[in-house]
Amino acid sequence: MRFSRRKMIAGGVAVGAGLTARDWTSLSRGESPSNRIRVGVIGTGVRGKYLIGNLPASAQVTAICDCATSRMAKTLDPNKEFAEVLADFRDRQAPRCNNYQDYRRLLDTEKLDAVIIATPDHHHVQAAMLALQAGLDVYLEKPISVTIREGRLLAEMVKATGRVLQVGSQQRTMEVNRFACEFIRDGGLGKVTRVDCPNYPGPISRSDYPAEAIPGGLNWDLFVGPTPMRPHNRKLWVKDEFEVNELLWRGWDLFRDYSGHLMTNWGAHNIDMVQYALGMDGSGPVKIAPLGGISETALEKDWKKKWRKKTPHPTGSFSDASRFRPVTMTYVDGTVLNFLPEVGTATFYGERGTMEISRNKFVTDPVDLVTSGPDAELIAKWDGGGHVARPHLQNWLDCIRSRKTPNASIEIGQRSVTVCHLANLVRELNRPLIWNPVKEQFENDDEANVALDRPRRKGFEIPT
Repeated sequence: MRFSRRKMIAGGVAVGAGLTARDWTSLSRGESPSNRIRVGVIGTGVRGKYLIGNLPASAQVTAICDCATSRMAKTLDPNKEFAEVLADFRDRQAPRCNNYQDYRRLLDTEKLDAVIIATPDHHHVQAAMLALQAGLDVYLEKPISVTIREGRLLAEMVKATGRVLQVGSQQRTMEVNRFACEFIRDGGLGKVTRVDCPNYPGPISRSDYPAEAIPGGLNWDLFVGPTPMRPHNRKLWVKDEFEVNELLWRGWDLFRDYSGHLMTNWGAHNIDMVQYALGMDGSGPVKIAPLGGISETALEKDWKKKWRKKTPHPTGSFSDASRFRPVTMTYVDGTVLNFLPEVGTATFYGERGTMEISRNKFVTDPVDLVTSGPDAELIAKWDGGGHVARPHLQNWLDCIRSRKTPNASIEIGQRSVTVCHLANLVRELNRPLIWNPVKEQFENDDEANVALDRPRRKGFEIPT
């Protein structure tokens, strides 16, 4: 039995407690024919391929989807860097795997238990909401959204449907990162007064490129999705496949319509650790402002050192380019969060010393501030290409069976990416803002509140 999408939401049916695409009692008891969770993968670019290769054996991929058939072909018959990562999938699952270009058709057709969503960011919310309405559990790559408002609507639907949604912020499952964040949260540094993070570049607002022929096998209308239609150009969507002036071109990730660029991509990981360590998983900063006094020399040096192979040089000066503008925020307890040039990773300043937290690693000053941490074997299991996500995926699968809340819940993902969105918004508006994290609105600021959401193209509306 399957509820219609509209009836399920309107009637407030908690499908997580009862009927789904497969009866969860049978699944948890191992009474189904295969006892493996059937997963569809939406988005088969670089990240989608790695997630397929990292998926634990208790699940199987039975369908894949991508608006570009060439990406699906390279997933089913991988070569080069993915030949080893996808070897087991190619040999055991690919021959029986169904293919779709439109994830709406996949969700309407396939008998699935769950989906992994690794599309460009502008499709995250719609794909996830349609999957939830179909009674499926979801692994959603971060960032969860391109606007604060659509992220909140997604969080509300997760709650209404009772489904399990894991955000792909795997540092929430990494033992080293959990240890470091909980050390700070529990007072190991004493009172934390300041946190400094890298000055992650924001997206490019304009994307005016000459029209190019649409390659065979690409459904351009589906790629554009909820954003304004524009002529096809490969620079708008092809990611990490060619270089432009030493820059490994990041395609859709560069542009505001499709992404928050490195602020919401890489920044989502660092800010997730900040939120965790400060005990702010259910809240956020209350004051946001552009940070002046940073020299042009410092901004250019930072770009040359960290970003020149990831984001284009501004057409003018760094000082005039809003997407490189440093930002400062303040939490309700007075803790200051800065996005600054020449900062390597999230650095916490407390009464007893400092701690730097990065992926699967932390460093303290003084060095003996922490005398014992996670075992070496727990660190080693996260080594490997493509930022190994298997333990994080395993946590998701475990929660699908137990119906418990996963390590990176939708509320955690919403609150963390909201901080990143706020940074990009204050750069665009270039003035101080007062944020209410309870209402998720700016105080007495109609102009800023309009920026919390965006119009969507007909046919790609938020599901209701």
